[in-house]
Amino acid sequence: MSAYGPMLDALRGVRWPARRAVGAAPAGTHRSTQKGTAGEFTEYRLYRQGDDPRALDWKLLARSDRAFVRLSDDRALLATWIVVDASASMAFPAEGAGRGRSKFTQAKYLAVGLAAVAHASADPVGIVVVHAGGVTRVPPRTRRGTVQELARVLDGVTCGGAAPLALALSPLPTNARIVLLTDCLGDVDACLKVAAAHGVAGALVECVHVVADEELAPPGGTHLARDPERADDARVLAPAGRLSYREQFDLFRSEMAQRWRSAGAGYTEVLTSTDAPKAVRAVVIGVAAPVLPSARGS
Repeated sequence: MSAYGPMLDALRGVRWPARRAVGAAPAGTHRSTQKGTAGEFTEYRLYRQGDDPRALDWKLLARSDRAFVRLSDDRALLATWIVVDASASMAFPAEGAGRGRSKFTQAKYLAVGLAAVAHASADPVGIVVVHAGGVTRVPPRTRRGTVQELARVLDGVTCGGAAPLALALSPLPTNARIVLLTDCLGDVDACLKVAAAHGVAGALVECVHVVADEELAPPGGTHLARDPERADDARVLAPAGRLSYREQFDLFRSEMAQRWRSAGAGYTEVLTSTDAPKAVRAVVIGVAAPVLPSARGS
C-alpha cells in the first residue's frame, strides 16, 4: 500500500459527485431522483391525504388558505464498481530498465485512487478484475480498510489472456456507478452494448481509456509487432509505415471517445505517463479528452 501513499495523500479532500441524479438508494451524499421532505428544498406540492403534517408549510397556509407541503431532493448513496482490464495487452510496455509504467500498472493506480475518492464520499466501492485466471470480484463495501483491501487484490493479479470484459460488466447492478479501466483493445463492441443498456436502466458508466506513450510514438527502426492476445497476428512496423500507423491509431482514439459518449457513458483518455492524481481528478471532474494531435504534426 505504501506505493500508493503519495497519490492518496494528493487526493485527500477530493469528492466524486454523480453526473446526474441517482435512483432510490440508502441515504448518502448524491442528489436522488426521489422527492422527499428532507434535504434541499426544491418545490411545493398540494397536501394530499397521507402526507406527513410536519411537512406542511404553515406560513403559506396562513397566507393562501391552501395546504402545501415542501418537497426536496433526497440524498442517496451510489455504489461504485471499478472494472479493471488485466488482459495480456494491458501488460504493455514491459516494465524495468528505466522504462515507464505499463498500462496495467497505471490502471491499478487509477483504480486505487478512484476507490479512495468514492470511499471518502461514504459510497460503497468494489472491484472486478478480468485476467487470465478468470474474474476476481470484491463487492462494494464502506468499511474501514476497503481501499487497502482492493489494492492488495490488484497487486496480486498478473496480466494475461483475452477474457471478454462484457461478461463481467453484464451482471453488475444498474443502480450503481460502473467505471471501466481498459485499453479498448478487446471486446469493445460488446462492452459498448452493455454500457448503453446499463445507462438506459439508470447506471452511471465511465470508460477510462488507458493508452501507453509507446503506442503513440513507437521506437525507431524496424520492429515485429505481435498482438499478445492473438498469437497468429504479427506485423512488421517499419519507419515508412509510422505515419500511417499514427493516423490509424489517432482515428481509433477519436472513435473510442465518440462511441463511448454516444452510448451515454463518460470517457476519459489517460496516458501511462500522466500523473495518477491528475488523471483521477480528470475522471472525477469529467474533463473532456483533449483534442487529438495530428499525426503529421507529431
